[in-house]
Amino acid sequence: MISRHGRTSSPPIRKRTDLYAALGLSALLAVGVGPCPAQTAGWKPARPIEIIVGVSPGGGIDRTARTLQKIMQDKRYIEVATTVINKPGGGGAIAQSYLNQHPGDAHYVYLTATSLLTNHITGKSTLSHKDITPLAMLSDEYIGLAVNTESPLKSGKDLLEALKTRPESVPVGIATAIGNTNHIAAALVAKATGGDVKKMRVAVFSSGGEAMTAAIGGHVGLVATPAANLVAHMQAGRLRVLGIAAPQRLSGVLAAVPTLREQGIPAIVANWRPMIGPKGLNAAQTAFWEDAFAKLTRTAEWRNEVETGGSINHYMDSRELAAYFDAQYAAFKSILGDLGLAK
Repeated sequence: MISRHGRTSSPPIRKRTDLYAALGLSALLAVGVGPCPAQTAGWKPARPIEIIVGVSPGGGIDRTARTLQKIMQDKRYIEVATTVINKPGGGGAIAQSYLNQHPGDAHYVYLTATSLLTNHITGKSTLSHKDITPLAMLSDEYIGLAVNTESPLKSGKDLLEALKTRPESVPVGIATAIGNTNHIAAALVAKATGGDVKKMRVAVFSSGGEAMTAAIGGHVGLVATPAANLVAHMQAGRLRVLGIAAPQRLSGVLAAVPTLREQGIPAIVANWRPMIGPKGLNAAQTAFWEDAFAKLTRTAEWRNEVETGGSINHYMDSRELAAYFDAQYAAFKSILGDLGLAK
């Protein structure tokens, strides 16, 4: 999670046990970069592939989808034509609904995000991660927390104390919706104070840029956003990054910023990018896509895309991803329940 401003990405994070423990899950689960599955004979695309995204053209996920489309075609991991299909709206719910109009058909895949889980938890969608076929995890993008450089808050511990004693003094700016991972990261810090997370004040902006501008101008006391977004403002002396919700320090410019966990705050939160298929895909169809996406994540072109976007390259196969979805769903539901947002 740096990136556009000279960061080099850290190596893939291979163990997830600490992530689940940090989010308070009762069961510890080790999920790492597994061996590349052998491609199962018996299925390959017989007609054009649709790569679905739940945003309009030009956004970050759309760019990622078009990058992976090009790499996979150039490398001939897919020997049929592919098209990126934009289905914006409902925080991904429209795209997921479109995907599941094609049960059992592996010619449709969807590059999704954490909204796959949070939309169901908050009641925005009736479809859950149980209604799709997990294919592969591609990358992670960790959340950072920052304040104006004139803020009296100098560290994550200072933030904890402020949220504990005077939560109204630290309104939090997030984009672009209540209940997303930016909100979750801030709420986990508030929860670590032992107080009522509902007392945390939140201002929702239409973009991460607007949220950061509000923090720079002193209109909010804290901004929660993907850490890569903070680099330019950090380097220019406009924002101070208090901590990053990652299991270990990031590299590049942000290597100097401690994780929240280092500061005694059990908060590890990422925007992640998995590929899923419609419900009902069989083992041979799933194995084809596991193999194709494993190859993708090993290419220099993909690693460059991930680094440029400020993310961490991270492959999981279908089985690992299914277990990860279950664990993340439980973690998200717990904190969103504390916020009064779980339905």
